[in-house]
Amino acid sequence: MSETYHLTIKDLPEDLRPRERLLSAGPQALTNAELLAILLRTGTTRETAIDMAHRILRQGGLRFLAEATADELSALKGLGAAKAAQVKAAVELGRRIASTAPESRPAIRSPEDASRLVMEDMRFLDREVFRAIALNTKNQVLSIEDISVGSLSSSIVHPRELFKVLIRKSAAAVVLVHNHPSGDPTPSREDREITRRIVEAGRILGIEILDHVIIGDNRYSSLKELGYV
Repeated sequence: MSETYHLTIKDLPEDLRPRERLLSAGPQALTNAELLAILLRTGTTRETAIDMAHRILRQGGLRFLAEATADELSALKGLGAAKAAQVKAAVELGRRIASTAPESRPAIRSPEDASRLVMEDMRFLDREVFRAIALNTKNQVLSIEDISVGSLSSSIVHPRELFKVLIRKSAAAVVLVHNHPSGDPTPSREDREITRRIVEAGRILGIEILDHVIIGDNRYSSLKELGYV
């Protein structure tokens, strides 16, 4: 190949470009070099980002990325301080994620647990906000998701929008929560009806609705305890 001509990632077919492959097939489908190439973004005048990634990984594989300092990385040909910082930031994020123990997630064992988790955040909201506490198989909190924002006296939630979020989170169960800006957590007829519809949909999809907790002003009501779930 001539020294004045080299192949760039943009010259590759779209289905071979790392970023496009990640977006279409997910990060798990990419090789280590392809993932690193996405962080590097660009190569040099003599090599693509993928070629550069292969060259860096030959220094000692993924362990080298973890153990090398930013200065050591930036000294490698073609990297520089900016690319080295991007790589070290990604490595640190991975380390922090890996060190996050599942046991540190709060577990929901009762409506009191659920209300305690969201009370201070939701009791003073001036609109009805419908949220879902997504849980794993041990009833540990995966995330708290905003599903819809309504008016002063009602929140409109469609089961389709709720379960789309829960499926994306791989939730095994969920506790529904919404607030009553009036401060009175007594469930309305609409609250009971939407709960019934969501419980039925959850049975079909295999996602258990553990409860629907309504947040008032420092008090709550549980549709589970009231016999509606």
